[in-house]
Amino acid sequence: MVHLVYKAKIVNKRIAHNLTWIPVFLIGILTISLGVVWCTHEEPWLLDKSPNEVLLSEKINIGLPSYVTTVYRFLGLYMLTIGFLIIGYVYITRLGTKIARNCIFLILFVTLLGIYYLVLNYLPSSPLMPVLYFLTFCLSLSVFFSKHLPD
Repeated sequence: MVHLVYKAKIVNKRIAHNLTWIPVFLIGILTISLGVVWCTHEEPWLLDKSPNEVLLSEKINIGLPSYVTTVYRFLGLYMLTIGFLIIGYVYITRLGTKIARNCIFLILFVTLLGIYYLVLNYLPSSPLMPVLYFLTFCLSLSVFFSKHLPD
């Protein structure tokens, strides 16, 4: 697809526009999916089993499973909310203006930086790293193709 964009001297604005808002929309859908899983899973800490086993292995941490369940439920609700906000924002604006694009790109970029910091420092063996890479790819794709849109 990228080859087709470079092949034409003038980028097809419709393709560039779709490749700008669809990846951000996918980020919203994936965020909602993760939120639903964390809200509905019986033992959500098992989704990140290997890093959480270290936390739950101490005898002093007997009450920690209930606390961790509550934290993951909150995380799930947070993910649902953020996902719906992203989808709503993209649906309403279609990222048609430069300010709409730059606003969502900046917010998602800062959020991804924060998530990378937390995951790499505290949960380096998390099985959700591929999901984080996919989110980064979607954001990068969207930013790249937004450069081909008029202001």
